[in-house]
Amino acid sequence: MAHPNLVYILADDMGYGDVSCLNPQSRLHTPHIDRLAAEGMACTDAHSTSAVCTPSRYSILTGRYNWRSALKQGVLLGDNGPLIEPGRETVATLLRKAGYATACVGKWHLGWTWPRRGPRLEDIDYTRPITEGPLDRAGFDEFFGIVASLDMAPFVFVENDRATAVPDRVIAARHDGQVIWREGPIAPDFSHEAVLPAFADRVCRIIAERARQAAPFFLYLPLNSPHAPCLPTPEFQGRSGLNNAYADFTLMTDAVVGRVLDSLDAAGVADNTIVIFTSDNGCSPVADFPALARQGHHPSYIYRGHKADIYEGGHRIPFLIRWPGHIAPGRVCTETVCQVDLLATCAEIVGIALPDTAGEDSVSNLDLWCGRPAGPPHREATVHHSFHGAFSIRQGRWKLELCPGSGGWSWPAPGQEPAGAPPIQLYDLEADCGEQTNLQDRHPELVAHLTALLSRYVRDGRSTPGAPQPNTGPAHWPQLHWLS
Repeated sequence: MAHPNLVYILADDMGYGDVSCLNPQSRLHTPHIDRLAAEGMACTDAHSTSAVCTPSRYSILTGRYNWRSALKQGVLLGDNGPLIEPGRETVATLLRKAGYATACVGKWHLGWTWPRRGPRLEDIDYTRPITEGPLDRAGFDEFFGIVASLDMAPFVFVENDRATAVPDRVIAARHDGQVIWREGPIAPDFSHEAVLPAFADRVCRIIAERARQAAPFFLYLPLNSPHAPCLPTPEFQGRSGLNNAYADFTLMTDAVVGRVLDSLDAAGVADNTIVIFTSDNGCSPVADFPALARQGHHPSYIYRGHKADIYEGGHRIPFLIRWPGHIAPGRVCTETVCQVDLLATCAEIVGIALPDTAGEDSVSNLDLWCGRPAGPPHREATVHHSFHGAFSIRQGRWKLELCPGSGGWSWPAPGQEPAGAPPIQLYDLEADCGEQTNLQDRHPELVAHLTALLSRYVRDGRSTPGAPQPNTGPAHWPQLHWLS
């Protein structure tokens, strides 16, 4: 049988609790995402490697923990250079070796090199090609999208390696509720409201084109939504009934998923296509958690925190997979899985062995997908990272957090911790999934074990079997700097 096509849809800042099949109390109804769960599998303990977007995207494509890269905290901006290292294997380069056509449509946010005459955004030469981006650094045959988040300048569409138009003015920064963007150059063919519809149109066109060709295809669709600026089109404005633009934009995101599924059906390739829907991290506070809570909706569901945090709300994300004939409809996976596992899973699907220099933290989930006999956990442990660079490590029911607070934006953020707060946190997620009772003083043996395990992962440059590998610069670990 021919290798399956792969469509990987990545929402931007959508919370676990925003997907109705995962949250029985959700005030939002996401029928198209729910369809993936009904026709495939829902993973209820799935995680991004980071609680913010650039680093989690790095891990998805490279199979390597984000903190091993040159970016130790925060995210890239719209004019930053490439984060993916030269020569590093990615999901796209791997699948190209197996004969796949590869395409990326959407928000890149992994950096590239702009041709420029000086340091300012206005000094970029938009008539010349970009380099070290989705094509020549990540292995995609084609790209259509934007450089970073929709609130980050420069505001241009990029087709393959060139801007589709040269900016002709600079727009002022805007901060109007949930409509937020930075000051910067904007091209005459660009409007923020048109970005998500443009991505949907392009991806549906690519599906139709690729379906007529013999080669299997990999389509990576990192959406700009429902990240701010929250700009639902008129047909979705007010659709949620919650008087909240984020909620409406979430429903528009779900509709884009529906368009992708319909396009696969129309092209006759749905039965041989793996479709994955997930999010790069938890929901952002831009969604206005207090206002949504007053109407009974909780984007982080029962989990503490939100985007940027080391708490579960920062990195526990929706993860739905459909693969007809391989994943039984309506399955639920409760084992811990991570987005970093995509590379190793794809390698097993196409029968390519990864060298020691690739996918250092990636574990194949193919057995989990296909429901083969249960065995030991696929992942020995899983490492998480916050906006400010705080670490945690999860093994089974236990989660050790190497910071005294959220490590991100929710209370207590760095510097806001109560006086005398322990420098670390240990939670039993089976008994306390809301991370309310810190058990670090009651289980010193667990603290020591998990610290030693994380220490080995850092020192070895990998968390999977294989020869030790170098990290790209020392790990940034304020609490245990000696591990660097």
